[in-house]
Amino acid sequence: MQEAGWDGAGARRPEAESVDVLFRAADGGMECSRWSSAAAEVLFENCPPLKPFPVRAGKRLAPGWWWSATTRGLVHYGSTAMRLHVMILDRDPRVSGLAARPLELRWRVSSGVRAHAPQLMLRLVDGQGVLVDCTARGELSRRQRSVAAAVGEICTAAGWRYWVLGPVDPVYRRNVTWLAGYRHPRHHGGGLMADALQEAFAEPAPLWEGVRRVGDPLLVLPALFHALWTGRLEADLGGSMHERMPVWAQAAQ
Repeated sequence: MQEAGWDGAGARRPEAESVDVLFRAADGGMECSRWSSAAAEVLFENCPPLKPFPVRAGKRLAPGWWWSATTRGLVHYGSTAMRLHVMILDRDPRVSGLAARPLELRWRVSSGVRAHAPQLMLRLVDGQGVLVDCTARGELSRRQRSVAAAVGEICTAAGWRYWVLGPVDPVYRRNVTWLAGYRHPRHHGGGLMADALQEAFAEPAPLWEGVRRVGDPLLVLPALFHALWTGRLEADLGGSMHERMPVWAQAAQ
């Protein structure tokens, strides 16, 4: 994760007290407030998207909705890169809430007013807010760097953070994509299954060996993948997943 900050040499920094935020209230009505106060008072993770992401001709992936295991609700996404990071953030234990494009920041520059609606808003378990933009490219354009610098400064002034999330290791991406298919609680398997998995992998053991120790693989594997998604079981997701892959319970590290 790249955390953006101010890097606009010679540019005027946005002043926190002059930044406004536009968002939809619980009743669906549009509201505009000072960012400095709204950042501390408004639960943006509960706000709906300001507007849907547009369908762009020639794109491989149309906008859609992701069922979030974190919020037990749907999160809107508008691109392949955004969908990927919604999935990864949905598994991140630091995240307790997330919403798609729930706000737009507006601030003055010498040429007028600039506005930016970050793609995601996160609430971390410690209560801190994070604004996020996702990109499929390794480097930002000059315009993107300028916007990221300003938004990073605006967030820092309010005690928030701003992340620009880029390309993800393809092996890790494939592994998390597989586990995401088992993120729903219906794959938990129940308390007895969860306890059996914890016992089987109390010490690091090959995946298949631990599965056979617990019982019928058709019943055990979905619960194991769900436990890997939630973090109750762990493995090196930066390497290929296979039957000999070491798996261990969280306490066994």
